[in-house]
Amino acid sequence: MTRIAVVGLGYVGLTLSVALAKKGVTVLGYDREPRVVGALQTGRPHLYEPGVAEELPALLEERLRVVPELPREPVDGAVLCVSTPVDPVTREPVLEPLRDAARAVAAAFDSDTLVVVRSTVPVGASRAVVLPELVARWGRARLAFCPERTIQGQALRELEELPQIVGGLDGPSRDAAAALFRRLTSRIVPVSSLEAAEMVKLINNCHTDLIYSYGNEVALMAERFGLDPLELIRAANLEYPRPDLARPGFVGGGCLSKDPYILIESARAVGHEPWLVPRSRALNEHLPRHVARRFLELLRETRGGLEGGRVLLLGFAYKGWPPTDDMRGAPVLPMLDVLRGAGLALRGHDFLVAREVLAGLGVTPASLSEGFAGADGILVITDHPEYAKLDLPALLASLRKPALVYDCWRVLDPEAVRAAGEVRYASIGYG
Repeated sequence: MTRIAVVGLGYVGLTLSVALAKKGVTVLGYDREPRVVGALQTGRPHLYEPGVAEELPALLEERLRVVPELPREPVDGAVLCVSTPVDPVTREPVLEPLRDAARAVAAAFDSDTLVVVRSTVPVGASRAVVLPELVARWGRARLAFCPERTIQGQALRELEELPQIVGGLDGPSRDAAAALFRRLTSRIVPVSSLEAAEMVKLINNCHTDLIYSYGNEVALMAERFGLDPLELIRAANLEYPRPDLARPGFVGGGCLSKDPYILIESARAVGHEPWLVPRSRALNEHLPRHVARRFLELLRETRGGLEGGRVLLLGFAYKGWPPTDDMRGAPVLPMLDVLRGAGLALRGHDFLVAREVLAGLGVTPASLSEGFAGADGILVITDHPEYAKLDLPALLASLRKPALVYDCWRVLDPEAVRAAGEVRYASIGYG
């Protein structure tokens, strides 16, 4: 496997392209979005992922070619990395991008090409959606499913460190895919079928959603009891030989905000109604709006009302650590639905999300000093490590007091906040 086409150059496709090219594979990267192709062809990544911007310019000269359409030239394999969103209303998987990608590969290449699905799909979609497009054109197909399981912010490292799950239409397809991913890592986990590999990805992500949801459940109950959820969770976990409880916090991103719905639809298609997965997702989607309403409630108590209030929102990406600029599933989005109706002046800051994105959301972009100055409330939404390094005495001195600091991830020092005088400190389930 020395010549590979990667179809779709989002987070999954771009990081895979860079990782393979670094290992000596000749990569043909294709995306149908002209903006993406144009930026990458000049060595400018359209997204933030540590290491990509540093590696890309040299790779473009040697191993990586970015193209606006698939050329009709031989490749050993084609990896489908296109988006598979869910409908915002019905929550059903939208598979047209996957079908279009399979059709494009079938038109450009021949039946000797190994096709690997890397996109997250419902169980059975590789066989039901991709395979027919290949067979219709080629008469036969070599097909595998190898899920992407990296975390944003550490993708290049994890592509080499994580075990790669490999399932195939048949033994030769699975073995060929395993040979490709051995270019990245020696840790290959073969499974019995396409469907087994598809389900591994879904149960991985849904398990993550589920364990985080329990931490959020604890926080919501602690809030009612007037207890500190972090105290409870730390005490419960300390030297106790059972699975740790997760700390409360937001659960978003391109995967965790949609993959539970894909698993739910997969299960329903074979007559099983999941018990835990829907409720976990519902709880995690409830949390941002709950926090926004609680923030307004505490701000009203602190100021004696909301009229004329100024608020600074810190963190617009879906997570702060590892850092990213990805807004998919970001908790700030449902929060804004609540906050906009309160008549507050909203300022915003993020270390990676572009200022024009904040402005497009109806928020005034601000530096940290500009945002704190004259603010009545600070809402820390992500756990970006730089927020933990703020010069709190100087910044808090510029607030309009009495003021509220609602620190969702407890990244600030509560005592330093309180020492500013007339500043109330609160967090998820606390204060």
